[in-house]
Amino acid sequence: MPDLTTQNPVGALAPAGPDYHPRTLKIASADSLPFDLEAEKSVLSAIFLDPTNFTTVSSILGSVASSEKKKKYAKEAAPAMGNPFFRRVAATMFHEPMHAAIYEAMLNLSEGKLAIDVLSVSDWLSRAGRLEMIGGLEALVEIQTYIVSAAHLESWCHLLRDYAMLREMMKTCSMSLELCKQGHENIKELLDTVESEIFQVRNKFVQSEIVELRALLKSTFNDLMEIAQHKVAPGIPTEFPDLDRLIGGGLKPGEMFVLAARPSIGKTALALNIVRNIINRETDGPASRKKVAFFSLEMTDKQIIQRLLCTEAKVPLSAIYEGSLQDVDTQRLAAAVDSLRRANLYIDSTSAISVFELRAKARKLKELNGIDLIVIDYLQLMRAGDRSAESRQVEVAAISGGLKAIAKELNVPVLVLAQLSRESEKSTNPKENPLPKLSHLRESGAIEQDADLVVFLHRNRDESKEDNAEGQKDGIKSMLIVEKNRNGRTGIVNMRFIPQLMEFRCIEHKYGNEDVPVKKD
Repeated sequence: MPDLTTQNPVGALAPAGPDYHPRTLKIASADSLPFDLEAEKSVLSAIFLDPTNFTTVSSILGSVASSEKKKKYAKEAAPAMGNPFFRRVAATMFHEPMHAAIYEAMLNLSEGKLAIDVLSVSDWLSRAGRLEMIGGLEALVEIQTYIVSAAHLESWCHLLRDYAMLREMMKTCSMSLELCKQGHENIKELLDTVESEIFQVRNKFVQSEIVELRALLKSTFNDLMEIAQHKVAPGIPTEFPDLDRLIGGGLKPGEMFVLAARPSIGKTALALNIVRNIINRETDGPASRKKVAFFSLEMTDKQIIQRLLCTEAKVPLSAIYEGSLQDVDTQRLAAAVDSLRRANLYIDSTSAISVFELRAKARKLKELNGIDLIVIDYLQLMRAGDRSAESRQVEVAAISGGLKAIAKELNVPVLVLAQLSRESEKSTNPKENPLPKLSHLRESGAIEQDADLVVFLHRNRDESKEDNAEGQKDGIKSMLIVEKNRNGRTGIVNMRFIPQLMEFRCIEHKYGNEDVPVKKD
Protein backbone atom coordinates (compact mmCIF):
# COMPACT_ATOMS: atom_id res chain seq x y z
CA MET A 1 0.00 0.00 0.00
CA PRO A 2 1.46 3.39 -0.88
CA ASP A 3 2.40 5.86 1.85
CA LEU A 4 -0.27 8.54 1.80
CA THR A 5 0.53 10.47 4.97
CA THR A 6 3.49 12.58 4.03
CA GLN A 7 2.78 14.12 0.66
CA ASN A 8 1.20 17.55 0.27
CA PRO A 9 0.34 19.44 -2.96
CA VAL A 10 3.83 20.88 -3.41
CA GLY A 11 5.69 17.64 -2.69
CA ALA A 12 7.00 18.60 0.75
CA LEU A 13 6.52 16.87 4.06
CA ALA A 14 3.23 17.73 5.76
CA PRO A 15 2.13 17.05 9.33
CA ALA A 16 -0.20 14.09 9.47
CA GLY A 17 -2.59 13.12 12.20
CA PRO A 18 -5.85 14.00 13.89
CA ASP A 19 -4.98 17.68 14.40
CA TYR A 20 -4.33 18.30 10.73
CA HIS A 21 -6.36 21.32 9.60
CA PRO A 22 -5.85 22.61 6.05
CA ARG A 23 -6.60 26.33 5.82
CA THR A 24 -5.51 27.61 2.43
CA LEU A 25 -4.90 26.31 -1.07
CA LYS A 26 -1.29 25.40 -1.78
CA ILE A 27 -0.77 25.83 -5.50
CA ALA A 28 1.51 23.25 -7.02
CA SER A 29 4.15 23.85 -9.63
CA ALA A 30 3.13 24.21 -13.23
CA ASP A 31 3.97 20.59 -14.09
CA SER A 32 1.95 18.95 -11.29
CA LEU A 33 -1.64 18.93 -10.16
CA PRO A 34 -2.75 20.31 -6.77
CA PHE A 35 -4.08 17.93 -4.12
CA ASP A 36 -4.04 17.31 -0.39
CA LEU A 37 -3.91 13.68 0.69
CA GLU A 38 -4.21 14.59 4.34
CA ALA A 39 -7.54 16.30 3.75
CA GLU A 40 -8.74 13.36 1.64
CA LYS A 41 -7.98 10.89 4.43
CA SER A 42 -9.52 13.20 7.03
CA VAL A 43 -12.82 13.42 5.14
CA LEU A 44 -13.08 9.64 4.77
CA SER A 45 -12.09 9.12 8.40
CA ALA A 46 -14.78 11.59 9.54
CA ILE A 47 -17.44 9.49 7.78
CA PHE A 48 -16.19 6.30 9.44
CA LEU A 49 -16.07 8.15 12.77
CA ASP A 50 -19.72 9.18 12.47
CA PRO A 51 -21.72 8.01 9.42
CA THR A 52 -24.10 10.97 9.80
CA ASN A 53 -21.17 13.13 8.63
CA PHE A 54 -21.80 11.68 5.17
CA THR A 55 -24.70 14.12 4.78
CA THR A 56 -22.34 17.08 5.23
CA VAL A 57 -19.69 15.59 2.93
CA SER A 58 -22.05 14.64 0.12
CA SER A 59 -23.75 18.05 0.25
CA ILE A 60 -20.39 19.64 -0.61
CA LEU A 61 -18.63 16.99 -2.70
CA GLY A 62 -21.58 15.14 -4.16
CA SER A 63 -23.30 17.95 -6.04
CA VAL A 64 -21.12 18.05 -9.13
CA ALA A 65 -23.87 17.45 -11.67
CA SER A 66 -27.44 18.54 -12.11
CA SER A 67 -30.24 16.38 -10.78
CA GLU A 68 -31.26 15.66 -14.39
CA LYS A 69 -27.81 14.28 -15.16
CA LYS A 70 -27.83 12.26 -11.95
CA LYS A 71 -31.16 10.68 -12.94
CA LYS A 72 -29.79 9.94 -16.40
CA TYR A 73 -26.75 8.18 -15.01
CA ALA A 74 -28.84 6.35 -12.43
CA LYS A 75 -30.90 4.80 -15.24
CA GLU A 76 -27.78 3.56 -16.97
CA ALA A 77 -26.52 1.42 -14.10
CA ALA A 78 -27.73 -0.07 -10.84
CA PRO A 79 -27.07 2.32 -7.95
CA ALA A 80 -25.75 -0.44 -5.71
CA MET A 81 -22.73 -1.20 -7.89
CA GLY A 82 -20.72 0.72 -10.43
CA ASN A 83 -22.97 3.73 -11.01
CA PRO A 84 -20.98 5.90 -13.46
CA PHE A 85 -22.29 9.11 -11.90
CA PHE A 86 -20.87 8.18 -8.55
CA ARG A 87 -17.62 6.91 -10.06
CA ARG A 88 -17.16 10.23 -11.81
CA VAL A 89 -17.88 12.13 -8.61
CA ALA A 90 -15.36 10.12 -6.64
CA ALA A 91 -12.66 10.38 -9.28
CA THR A 92 -13.20 14.12 -9.58
CA MET A 93 -13.10 15.04 -5.91
CA PHE A 94 -10.34 12.70 -4.73
CA HIS A 95 -6.91 12.77 -6.39
CA GLU A 96 -5.68 9.51 -4.87
CA PRO A 97 -7.32 6.50 -6.64
CA MET A 98 -7.75 4.49 -3.44
CA HIS A 99 -9.53 7.41 -1.77
CA ALA A 100 -11.76 7.79 -4.82
CA ALA A 101 -12.65 4.11 -4.67
CA ILE A 102 -13.55 4.29 -0.96
CA TYR A 103 -15.70 7.38 -1.46
CA GLU A 104 -17.42 5.73 -4.42
CA ALA A 105 -18.26 2.77 -2.21
CA MET A 106 -19.71 5.10 0.43
CA LEU A 107 -21.81 6.91 -2.17
CA ASN A 108 -23.23 3.70 -3.54
CA LEU A 109 -23.97 2.32 -0.07
CA SER A 110 -25.80 5.53 0.77
CA GLU A 111 -27.78 5.36 -2.46
CA GLY A 112 -28.85 1.84 -1.53
CA LYS A 113 -29.77 3.05 2.00
CA LEU A 114 -27.16 0.75 3.53
CA ALA A 115 -25.00 1.40 6.58
CA ILE A 116 -21.59 2.99 6.01
CA ASP A 117 -18.81 1.39 8.05
CA VAL A 118 -15.51 -0.37 7.48
CA LEU A 119 -17.08 -3.80 6.93
CA SER A 120 -19.78 -2.60 4.50
CA VAL A 121 -17.25 -0.56 2.48
CA SER A 122 -14.88 -3.53 2.45
CA ASP A 123 -17.66 -5.81 1.23
CA TRP A 124 -18.68 -3.39 -1.55
CA LEU A 125 -15.09 -2.97 -2.74
CA SER A 126 -14.57 -6.74 -2.62
CA ARG A 127 -17.64 -7.38 -4.78
CA ALA A 128 -16.43 -4.69 -7.16
CA GLY A 129 -13.01 -6.39 -7.37
CA ARG A 130 -11.21 -3.32 -5.97
CA LEU A 131 -10.45 -4.22 -2.34
CA GLU A 132 -6.89 -5.35 -3.00
CA MET A 133 -6.26 -2.25 -5.11
CA ILE A 134 -6.82 0.01 -2.11
CA GLY A 135 -4.62 -2.12 0.19
CA GLY A 136 -7.22 -4.43 1.70
CA LEU A 137 -9.11 -4.22 4.98
CA GLU A 138 -5.98 -2.95 6.76
CA ALA A 139 -6.02 0.24 4.70
CA LEU A 140 -9.66 0.89 5.65
CA VAL A 141 -8.92 0.37 9.35
CA GLU A 142 -6.01 2.83 9.10
CA ILE A 143 -8.27 5.50 7.59
CA GLN A 144 -11.00 4.79 10.14
CA THR A 145 -8.67 5.68 13.05
CA TYR A 146 -6.95 8.61 11.32
CA ILE A 147 -8.76 11.44 13.17
CA VAL A 148 -10.51 11.74 16.50
CA SER A 149 -12.58 14.85 15.75
CA ALA A 150 -14.48 16.09 12.70
CA ALA A 151 -14.56 19.71 13.85
CA HIS A 152 -12.93 20.89 10.59
CA LEU A 153 -14.92 18.64 8.27
CA GLU A 154 -16.43 21.43 6.19
CA SER A 155 -13.04 23.05 5.78
CA TRP A 156 -11.59 19.78 4.48
CA CYS A 157 -14.47 19.25 2.07
CA HIS A 158 -14.27 22.75 0.61
CA LEU A 159 -10.52 22.32 0.20
CA LEU A 160 -10.98 19.08 -1.76
CA ARG A 161 -13.63 20.71 -3.94
CA ASP A 162 -11.40 23.71 -4.66
CA TYR A 163 -8.44 21.49 -5.54
CA ALA A 164 -10.63 19.38 -7.82
CA MET A 165 -11.77 22.51 -9.64
CA LEU A 166 -8.16 23.71 -9.96
CA ARG A 167 -7.12 20.37 -11.44
CA GLU A 168 -9.89 20.55 -14.02
CA MET A 169 -9.00 24.15 -14.85
CA MET A 170 -5.32 23.30 -15.25
CA LYS A 171 -6.12 20.39 -17.58
CA THR A 172 -8.48 22.54 -19.63
CA CYS A 173 -5.99 25.39 -19.86
CA SER A 174 -3.21 23.00 -20.92
CA MET A 175 -5.42 21.58 -23.64
CA SER A 176 -6.35 25.10 -24.78
CA LEU A 177 -2.69 26.08 -24.93
CA GLU A 178 -1.88 23.05 -27.11
CA LEU A 179 -4.73 23.95 -29.46
CA CYS A 180 -3.39 27.49 -29.75
CA LYS A 181 0.11 26.22 -30.50
CA GLN A 182 -1.21 24.01 -33.25
CA GLY A 183 -2.75 26.98 -34.99
CA HIS A 184 -6.20 27.22 -36.45
CA GLU A 185 -7.62 28.64 -39.65
CA ASN A 186 -10.67 30.05 -37.87
CA ILE A 187 -9.66 31.94 -34.70
CA LYS A 188 -13.27 32.58 -33.72
CA GLU A 189 -13.99 28.86 -33.92
CA LEU A 190 -10.93 28.15 -31.77
CA LEU A 191 -12.06 30.74 -29.22
CA ASP A 192 -15.48 29.15 -29.16
CA THR A 193 -13.92 25.74 -28.49
CA VAL A 194 -11.82 27.07 -25.60
CA GLU A 195 -14.79 28.90 -24.09
CA SER A 196 -16.89 25.74 -24.37
CA GLU A 197 -14.30 23.68 -22.49
CA ILE A 198 -14.06 26.23 -19.67
CA PHE A 199 -17.85 26.43 -19.51
CA GLN A 200 -17.97 22.65 -19.08
CA VAL A 201 -15.68 22.94 -16.06
CA ARG A 202 -18.09 25.44 -14.51
CA ASN A 203 -21.09 23.19 -15.23
CA LYS A 204 -19.34 20.24 -13.67
CA PHE A 205 -18.79 21.93 -10.34
CA VAL A 206 -21.69 24.35 -10.09
CA GLN A 207 -25.06 22.69 -9.75
CA SER A 208 -27.78 24.62 -11.45
CA GLU A 209 -30.83 25.50 -9.41
CA ILE A 210 -32.57 27.26 -12.29
CA VAL A 211 -36.12 26.09 -12.96
CA GLU A 212 -38.51 27.04 -15.73
CA LEU A 213 -41.67 28.94 -14.82
CA ARG A 214 -44.08 26.47 -16.43
CA ALA A 215 -42.59 23.59 -14.43
CA LEU A 216 -43.71 25.11 -11.13
CA LEU A 217 -46.86 27.03 -12.03
CA LYS A 218 -49.35 24.21 -11.51
CA SER A 219 -47.85 22.94 -8.24
CA THR A 220 -47.57 26.49 -6.87
CA PHE A 221 -51.20 27.22 -7.74
CA ASN A 222 -52.33 24.00 -6.04
CA ASP A 223 -50.32 24.89 -2.94
CA LEU A 224 -51.94 28.32 -2.76
CA MET A 225 -55.41 26.82 -3.13
CA GLU A 226 -54.80 24.35 -0.31
CA ILE A 227 -53.69 27.23 1.93
CA ALA A 228 -56.71 29.34 0.96
CA GLN A 229 -59.07 26.43 1.67
CA HIS A 230 -57.37 25.81 5.06
CA LYS A 231 -56.31 22.32 4.03
CA VAL A 232 -52.69 23.05 4.97
CA ALA A 233 -51.12 25.71 7.16
CA PRO A 234 -48.93 28.32 5.44
CA GLY A 235 -46.43 28.01 8.27
CA ILE A 236 -45.97 26.81 11.83
CA PRO A 237 -48.35 28.79 14.08
CA THR A 238 -46.78 30.48 17.09
CA GLU A 239 -50.16 30.13 18.84
CA PHE A 240 -50.21 33.89 19.43
CA PRO A 241 -53.22 34.60 17.20
CA ASP A 242 -52.63 38.31 16.61
CA LEU A 243 -49.01 37.67 15.66
CA ASP A 244 -49.89 34.75 13.39
CA ARG A 245 -52.51 36.83 11.56
CA LEU A 246 -50.07 39.68 11.04
CA ILE A 247 -47.20 37.56 9.70
CA GLY A 248 -49.40 35.41 7.48
CA GLY A 249 -50.06 32.22 9.41
CA GLY A 250 -46.85 31.56 11.34
CA LEU A 251 -43.21 30.72 10.78
CA LYS A 252 -42.64 29.63 7.18
CA PRO A 253 -40.08 27.11 5.87
CA GLY A 254 -36.92 28.64 4.43
CA GLU A 255 -37.41 31.98 6.20
CA MET A 256 -35.31 33.65 8.87
CA PHE A 257 -37.31 35.27 11.66
CA VAL A 258 -35.31 37.73 13.79
CA LEU A 259 -36.69 38.53 17.24
CA ALA A 260 -34.74 41.46 18.70
CA ALA A 261 -34.83 43.40 21.96
CA ARG A 262 -32.66 45.05 24.55
CA PRO A 263 -31.29 42.84 27.37
CA SER A 264 -33.72 41.66 30.08
CA ILE A 265 -36.83 42.52 28.08
CA GLY A 266 -37.84 38.88 27.59
CA LYS A 267 -36.44 37.60 24.26
CA THR A 268 -35.60 34.15 25.57
CA ALA A 269 -38.89 33.93 27.49
CA LEU A 270 -40.92 34.74 24.37
CA ALA A 271 -38.87 32.33 22.24
CA LEU A 272 -39.45 29.56 24.78
CA ASN A 273 -43.15 30.42 24.85
CA ILE A 274 -43.29 29.98 21.08
CA VAL A 275 -41.30 26.73 21.29
CA ARG A 276 -43.60 25.43 24.05
CA ASN A 277 -46.69 26.24 21.99
CA ILE A 278 -45.27 24.50 18.93
CA ILE A 279 -44.02 21.30 20.58
CA ASN A 280 -47.25 20.85 22.55
CA ARG A 281 -49.55 21.27 19.56
CA GLU A 282 -51.14 18.15 18.07
CA THR A 283 -53.19 18.48 14.90
CA ASP A 284 -53.63 14.76 14.23
CA GLY A 285 -52.27 12.66 17.09
CA PRO A 286 -48.76 12.47 18.64
CA ALA A 287 -47.09 11.92 15.26
CA SER A 288 -48.21 15.40 14.15
CA ARG A 289 -46.15 17.15 16.85
CA LYS A 290 -43.49 19.46 15.44
CA LYS A 291 -39.80 18.91 16.17
CA VAL A 292 -37.69 21.84 17.31
CA ALA A 293 -33.93 22.31 17.67
CA PHE A 294 -32.98 24.94 20.25
CA PHE A 295 -29.40 26.25 20.19
CA SER A 296 -28.80 28.13 23.42
CA LEU A 297 -25.52 30.04 23.54
CA GLU A 298 -26.43 31.93 26.72
CA MET A 299 -28.19 29.42 28.99
CA THR A 300 -27.49 25.78 29.87
CA ASP A 301 -29.79 22.98 28.81
CA LYS A 302 -30.99 22.53 32.41
CA GLN A 303 -31.87 26.23 32.68
CA ILE A 304 -33.90 25.97 29.47
CA ILE A 305 -35.78 22.93 30.75
CA GLN A 306 -36.40 24.58 34.14
CA ARG A 307 -38.03 27.53 32.43
CA LEU A 308 -40.15 25.31 30.22
CA LEU A 309 -41.35 23.23 33.16
CA CYS A 310 -42.25 26.23 35.30
CA THR A 311 -44.08 27.97 32.47
CA GLU A 312 -45.95 24.78 31.57
CA ALA A 313 -46.91 24.19 35.21
CA LYS A 314 -47.62 27.88 35.90
CA VAL A 315 -45.33 27.68 38.92
CA PRO A 316 -42.92 30.56 39.61
CA LEU A 317 -39.29 29.47 39.52
CA SER A 318 -38.67 31.79 42.45
CA ALA A 319 -41.01 29.66 44.61
CA ILE A 320 -38.65 26.70 44.12
CA TYR A 321 -35.53 28.67 44.97
CA GLU A 322 -37.17 30.35 47.96
CA GLY A 323 -38.53 27.09 49.35
CA SER A 324 -42.16 28.28 49.24
CA LEU A 325 -43.39 25.51 46.94
CA GLN A 326 -46.90 24.24 47.77
CA ASP A 327 -48.30 20.74 47.30
CA VAL A 328 -50.43 21.94 44.41
CA ASP A 329 -47.31 23.38 42.78
CA THR A 330 -45.54 20.04 43.04
CA GLN A 331 -48.52 18.33 41.39
CA ARG A 332 -48.51 20.88 38.59
CA LEU A 333 -44.78 20.36 38.01
CA ALA A 334 -45.26 16.59 37.87
CA ALA A 335 -48.07 17.03 35.34
CA ALA A 336 -45.83 19.35 33.30
CA VAL A 337 -43.13 16.67 33.23
CA ASP A 338 -45.63 14.17 31.80
CA SER A 339 -46.83 16.70 29.24
CA LEU A 340 -43.38 17.76 28.04
CA ARG A 341 -42.13 14.17 27.93
CA ARG A 342 -44.14 13.73 24.73
CA ALA A 343 -42.55 16.80 23.12
CA ASN A 344 -39.85 16.68 20.44
CA LEU A 345 -37.30 19.25 21.56
CA TYR A 346 -33.54 18.98 20.98
CA ILE A 347 -31.33 21.34 22.99
CA ASP A 348 -27.72 22.25 22.23
CA SER A 349 -26.05 24.56 24.73
CA THR A 350 -22.64 24.87 23.05
CA SER A 351 -21.24 28.33 23.84
CA ALA A 352 -19.79 30.51 21.07
CA ILE A 353 -20.82 28.00 18.40
CA SER A 354 -19.74 28.80 14.85
CA VAL A 355 -22.00 28.87 11.82
CA PHE A 356 -20.17 25.83 10.41
CA GLU A 357 -20.71 23.79 13.58
CA LEU A 358 -24.36 24.82 13.81
CA ARG A 359 -24.97 23.95 10.16
CA ALA A 360 -23.39 20.50 10.62
CA LYS A 361 -25.48 19.80 13.73
CA ALA A 362 -28.65 21.07 12.07
CA ARG A 363 -28.03 18.86 9.04
CA LYS A 364 -27.63 15.83 11.30
CA LEU A 365 -30.84 16.64 13.18
CA LYS A 366 -32.70 17.16 9.91
CA GLU A 367 -31.40 13.87 8.52
CA LEU A 368 -32.02 11.80 11.67
CA ASN A 369 -35.04 13.46 13.28
CA GLY A 370 -36.67 15.63 10.61
CA ILE A 371 -36.72 18.89 12.60
CA ASP A 372 -39.31 21.53 11.69
CA LEU A 373 -37.88 24.62 13.40
CA ILE A 374 -34.47 25.93 14.49
CA VAL A 375 -34.18 28.48 17.31
CA ILE A 376 -30.92 30.31 18.09
CA ASP A 377 -30.42 32.31 21.31
CA TYR A 378 -28.73 34.55 20.35
CA LEU A 379 -27.01 35.72 17.16
CA GLN A 380 -24.35 38.05 18.59
CA LEU A 381 -22.91 35.24 20.72
CA MET A 382 -22.10 33.17 17.63
CA ARG A 383 -18.84 33.02 15.70
CA ALA A 384 -18.47 33.10 11.94
CA GLY A 385 -15.65 30.57 12.11
CA ASP A 386 -13.29 32.83 10.18
CA ARG A 387 -10.73 34.49 12.39
CA SER A 388 -9.56 36.62 9.49
CA ALA A 389 -12.75 38.75 9.53
CA GLU A 390 -11.69 42.38 9.35
CA SER A 391 -14.28 43.58 11.87
CA ARG A 392 -17.06 42.38 14.12
CA GLN A 393 -19.60 43.90 11.71
CA VAL A 394 -18.22 41.76 8.90
CA GLU A 395 -18.29 38.68 11.13
CA VAL A 396 -21.91 39.28 12.19
CA ALA A 397 -22.85 39.78 8.53
CA ALA A 398 -21.27 36.39 7.74
CA ILE A 399 -23.20 34.80 10.61
CA SER A 400 -26.48 36.33 9.46
CA GLY A 401 -25.95 35.20 5.88
CA GLY A 402 -25.01 31.72 7.07
CA LEU A 403 -28.18 31.37 9.13
CA LYS A 404 -30.33 32.43 6.19
CA ALA A 405 -28.52 29.86 4.05
CA ILE A 406 -29.31 27.16 6.64
CA ALA A 407 -33.01 28.08 6.52
CA LYS A 408 -33.04 27.73 2.73
CA GLU A 409 -30.93 24.58 2.59
CA LEU A 410 -32.92 22.66 5.22
CA ASN A 411 -36.24 24.30 4.23
CA VAL A 412 -37.19 25.06 7.83
CA PRO A 413 -37.91 28.36 9.60
CA VAL A 414 -35.01 29.70 11.63
CA LEU A 415 -35.97 31.85 14.63
CA VAL A 416 -32.96 33.98 15.59
CA LEU A 417 -32.80 36.11 18.72
CA ALA A 418 -30.72 39.28 18.48
CA GLN A 419 -29.66 42.20 20.64
CA LEU A 420 -30.57 45.80 19.98
CA SER A 421 -28.00 48.55 20.45
CA ARG A 422 -28.19 51.18 23.19
CA GLU A 423 -29.27 53.67 20.53
CA SER A 424 -32.78 52.20 20.78
CA GLU A 425 -33.13 53.65 24.29
CA LYS A 426 -31.78 57.10 23.56
CA SER A 427 -34.11 60.09 23.19
CA THR A 428 -33.82 63.86 23.32
CA ASN A 429 -36.94 63.87 25.51
CA PRO A 430 -36.37 61.99 28.79
CA LYS A 431 -40.10 61.22 29.10
CA GLU A 432 -40.14 59.43 25.78
CA ASN A 433 -39.49 55.74 25.36
CA PRO A 434 -38.54 55.56 21.68
CA LEU A 435 -39.60 52.56 19.64
CA PRO A 436 -36.79 50.46 18.17
CA LYS A 437 -35.96 50.66 14.48
CA LEU A 438 -34.14 48.41 12.03
CA SER A 439 -31.04 50.56 12.34
CA HIS A 440 -30.86 49.61 16.02
CA LEU A 441 -29.94 45.99 15.27
CA ARG A 442 -26.63 45.56 17.02
CA GLU A 443 -23.32 45.23 15.16
CA SER A 444 -24.50 44.77 11.60
CA GLY A 445 -27.02 46.12 9.11
CA ALA A 446 -26.80 42.79 7.26
CA ILE A 447 -29.24 41.24 9.74
CA GLU A 448 -32.13 43.34 8.50
CA GLN A 449 -31.18 42.54 4.89
CA ASP A 450 -30.99 38.76 5.37
CA ALA A 451 -34.07 38.42 7.59
CA ASP A 452 -37.48 37.73 6.11
CA LEU A 453 -39.16 38.86 9.35
CA VAL A 454 -37.83 41.33 11.91
CA VAL A 455 -39.87 41.68 15.10
CA PHE A 456 -38.96 43.88 18.06
CA LEU A 457 -40.03 43.02 21.59
CA HIS A 458 -40.55 46.29 23.44
CA ARG A 459 -41.82 47.65 26.75
CA ASN A 460 -41.32 50.79 28.78
CA ARG A 461 -38.81 49.97 31.49
CA ASP A 462 -39.99 52.86 33.73
CA GLU A 463 -43.56 51.59 33.77
CA SER A 464 -42.88 47.87 33.86
CA LYS A 465 -41.01 47.09 37.04
CA GLU A 466 -41.23 43.37 37.56
CA ASP A 467 -41.68 43.73 41.32
CA ASN A 468 -44.79 45.83 40.80
CA ALA A 469 -47.80 44.07 42.34
CA GLU A 470 -50.08 45.23 39.54
CA GLY A 471 -47.70 43.92 36.93
CA GLN A 472 -47.41 40.60 38.72
CA LYS A 473 -51.20 40.11 38.58
CA ASP A 474 -52.29 41.57 35.29
CA GLY A 475 -49.07 41.32 33.40
CA ILE A 476 -46.72 43.98 32.10
CA LYS A 477 -47.80 45.79 28.95
CA SER A 478 -45.51 44.80 26.08
CA MET A 479 -45.65 44.97 22.33
CA LEU A 480 -44.34 43.05 19.37
CA ILE A 481 -43.41 45.42 16.58
CA VAL A 482 -43.30 43.70 13.18
CA GLU A 483 -40.91 46.11 11.51
CA LYS A 484 -40.07 44.04 8.44
CA ASN A 485 -42.15 41.38 6.73
CA ARG A 486 -40.84 40.37 3.34
CA ASN A 487 -44.04 38.58 2.41
CA GLY A 488 -46.75 40.42 4.31
CA ARG A 489 -47.86 43.26 6.54
CA THR A 490 -46.12 45.13 9.33
CA GLY A 491 -47.73 46.38 12.50
CA ILE A 492 -47.93 46.09 16.28
CA VAL A 493 -49.20 43.22 18.43
CA ASN A 494 -50.07 44.11 22.02
CA MET A 495 -49.01 41.57 24.63
CA ARG A 496 -48.81 41.10 28.39
CA PHE A 497 -45.82 39.62 30.17
CA ILE A 498 -46.26 37.65 33.41
CA PRO A 499 -42.76 37.91 34.94
CA GLN A 500 -43.16 35.31 37.71
CA LEU A 501 -44.16 32.71 35.11
CA MET A 502 -41.89 34.01 32.33
CA GLU A 503 -44.92 33.89 30.07
CA PHE A 504 -46.27 36.15 27.33
CA ARG A 505 -49.97 36.31 26.45
CA CYS A 506 -52.10 38.09 23.94
CA ILE A 507 -53.82 41.15 25.30
CA GLU A 508 -57.30 39.60 24.95
CA HIS A 509 -56.32 36.59 27.06
CA LYS A 510 -59.01 35.82 29.65
CA TYR A 511 -57.36 35.33 33.03
CA GLY A 512 -58.99 32.98 35.51
CA ASN A 513 -58.53 31.82 39.07
CA GLU A 514 -56.60 28.81 37.89
CA ASP A 515 -54.29 31.14 36.04
CA VAL A 516 -53.18 34.60 37.11
CA PRO A 517 -56.10 36.54 38.66
CA VAL A 518 -57.39 39.72 37.10
CA LYS A 519 -56.81 42.94 39.01
CA LYS A 520 -60.05 44.16 40.58
CA ASP A 521 -61.05 47.69 39.73
